[in-house]
Amino acid sequence: MNYAALKKFDIANGPGVRVSLFVSGCRHHCRNCFNREAWDFDYGRPFTSETEKEILTELDKSYITGLSLLGGEPFEPENRGRLISLLEKARKRHPEKNVWCYTGFVYEELTGDVTAERLLALIDVLVDGRFVEELKSADLIFRGSSNQRIIDVGKSLESGSAVLLEGVWRREMGSGDIYK
Repeated sequence: MNYAALKKFDIANGPGVRVSLFVSGCRHHCRNCFNREAWDFDYGRPFTSETEKEILTELDKSYITGLSLLGGEPFEPENRGRLISLLEKARKRHPEKNVWCYTGFVYEELTGDVTAERLLALIDVLVDGRFVEELKSADLIFRGSSNQRIIDVGKSLESGSAVLLEGVWRREMGSGDIYK
């Protein structure tokens, strides 16, 4: 697996200050994607044990809220194994920190696939759905277009269907607060 970028102080891709890993490789090819260069599986740098160690060390910092996975596409089959390994280590080392993942797949496309479900089980919040230029809005929080959902993965896996994360949309409704 290659990765396009590693951001050690990201406030745009989930709540709080986060470490964000942008993996390489994506077959969705959404029109006007903000990260087109990461469509190429060979783009960027190889994800090595040193990269993994760097991420885990960054997660040690007390001001880091969690880890966000973006792309490219984290759920491409070529990326799943390395991300599962990373998240298992991150969960063991920092069970108190949350994991957000952005994917062009919809939740329902990921269920029923063993490795996708293994990855899902290590994620707290999934922002799903392809970016759609015609549904783009600057008023949306943590997503680019209104078709994308912010899903509570734990509750979704329990119930057997996608359950939206509650409390995230308040800023969109004008309160300025992203929580309940």
